[in-house]
Amino acid sequence: MKQALGMKRGAVAAAVMMLLALAGCHGKSPAVDTTPVAHPFGDEVKLRQHLVQVALAREPADRIIRGATVLDVVTREWLPNQDIVIAGERIALVGDAGTWPGQASEIIDASGEYAVPGFGESHKHIESTYLTPEYEAALVIPRGNTWTIEDSHEISNVVGTHDVDFWLRAEKAGSPLKIFPSIGSATPPTIYEHGGGYYGYREMADFIEHDPSRVISLGEVMDWPAVSAPPSELGDGRGRIWEMIDATMDHRAVVEGHGSGLVKVDEINAFAASGLSSDHEARLAQEGLDKLRRGVFIEARVDLMRTLFPALIQHGLQDWSNVSVTTDDRDVLATQQLGSMDYNIRTAIESGVPPEIAYQMGSYNTARHFHLESILGSISPGRYADVVLLSDPKTVAITRVFVNGKLASKGTDYLLPIPKIDYPAWAHNTVNIGRALRADDFAIRAPAGRQEVKVALMEPFWFAPDFITDTLPVQADGTVVADPQRGIIKVAVVDRYHGHGDSTPSIAKMFWRNTGPKTPGSALASSQSHDLHNIWVIGNDDAAMALAVNTIADLHGGWVLVSGGKVVATVKLDIGGLMTQRPVDEVAGEMEALHNAADAMDWIGAPGLPDRMRFAFLTASPWKWQLVAPYDGNPIGFVNVTNGQTHAVVW
Repeated sequence: MKQALGMKRGAVAAAVMMLLALAGCHGKSPAVDTTPVAHPFGDEVKLRQHLVQVALAREPADRIIRGATVLDVVTREWLPNQDIVIAGERIALVGDAGTWPGQASEIIDASGEYAVPGFGESHKHIESTYLTPEYEAALVIPRGNTWTIEDSHEISNVVGTHDVDFWLRAEKAGSPLKIFPSIGSATPPTIYEHGGGYYGYREMADFIEHDPSRVISLGEVMDWPAVSAPPSELGDGRGRIWEMIDATMDHRAVVEGHGSGLVKVDEINAFAASGLSSDHEARLAQEGLDKLRRGVFIEARVDLMRTLFPALIQHGLQDWSNVSVTTDDRDVLATQQLGSMDYNIRTAIESGVPPEIAYQMGSYNTARHFHLESILGSISPGRYADVVLLSDPKTVAITRVFVNGKLASKGTDYLLPIPKIDYPAWAHNTVNIGRALRADDFAIRAPAGRQEVKVALMEPFWFAPDFITDTLPVQADGTVVADPQRGIIKVAVVDRYHGHGDSTPSIAKMFWRNTGPKTPGSALASSQSHDLHNIWVIGNDDAAMALAVNTIADLHGGWVLVSGGKVVATVKLDIGGLMTQRPVDEVAGEMEALHNAADAMDWIGAPGLPDRMRFAFLTASPWKWQLVAPYDGNPIGFVNVTNGQTHAVVW
């Protein structure tokens, strides 16, 4: 054995010597070419090289914010009398006031003020404000919000492959709000819905590869039935969501979650095990704690903060780094009245959270979760110079906001120009219902010869395993109509993507309870209908419903309120049927007029505009039965989205 091993070693050595000889080395190591090759450094490295020289006072700075008490969100301590030295859009140095020996073009006195990093949304649908990104900037930057993780499955269902292009246009045109598109996983939301986009593995990979510095995550994964199904049951398109997860993980990006209704410990474990890294849908304090314990990043909305945060304080939580505060959905009028991220942080403080932790949850924690902490989330060298100055950190009293090194707002006044953006036709012309609708298109007909029928009933946010049933009389013409005095209204979902020319339009219709107008001849319609954004309409009169939907089509999207057979209020949302490219006050004024017109009407249940109806057609967990636009195999459109079971709406 030893002899054989020696022969093998000898053969290997001989072979090596032969190769060296053939290479002309004659037993010496081959020569290494040490000729330097010029490397074309990228923009980020060039910028960092400049920051180094500014920090060392070898090159001048653009401005210094001098004398503020700076919050270090990493160590959670206030550092008094600090200078923030800014070069271009970034911070070059943070240190004791007056000690940096370099020169700056401008010195801004911030003595007596407190400086915190620009606020970042961990989960927001900008579409829900009704504003395009350049006008969103004017709304939220004075309220401290300088960057946003945009969960884009609203516009993605409208513009399809143009998703990232849409979100980055404003910043390329000069808008200072930094938007990071989180690609809409719910495109489409379920296999029972078909809109303007379809995303699988290739689409997700293409988005990330197109701009990996901005496309950093997959938006909230909502299709829990598909995620939790055995792999053997992922046929017929149900595996699409796993394709997107696969592409995201292949590119080392972040997979965002949506854990609504998942409160049992085994479900929470399964949720975390799937790779879904976050949840903004927790509603119960214990649920939030249980998810934190399983490594889920909690994106807390205001409704959760008031219960979860006192519970976490009582629990003695020391490390809050896996918690953020966020908005999710808030329209322009509500934002004017309540605030943006400033309202979220203020609510956290009012819920007992120390201000240092509250500001950390509004900036640094989110940046770390999305692997953006090298450029965002703290007042630190190399990061964007997004600085919020406060007169009182406990009340989030904002005095000035700097974005990308420039003064962007004083108080609530936005100071920067709003760029003019020419959005393409694919963003404008998105409502296609075919022909003008007629009252008869909304009629629900009973089986022949019946004087009374059973009806399937739903109501907003009905999560029970079974729908409700009731009875309604049949009219002389064979139709079944709403009975608002009993709290029963007609609801319809109109396909706004595919059109059908002069043929029968694609409309699903049924009866709901506990919502809708009582005033005769009334209807309310909107093309804001999370998540697919078909047109929904509720009403007590078929002609009023037709008028409302036709007006939506004329506007290319929006809200329409009909009372007494006449249009009494509209909100035009002509970009994707979701947003509008108009000033904040103008859009907020239309929303206020819509609410005022609704206040003059009678409604089933609570008075006033039922604006949360725009979320009532979701098909994510925990929804079961839902009304969707008709599709192949289900001309009625009433379906259990967890298993595909269908049912008649009258029988």
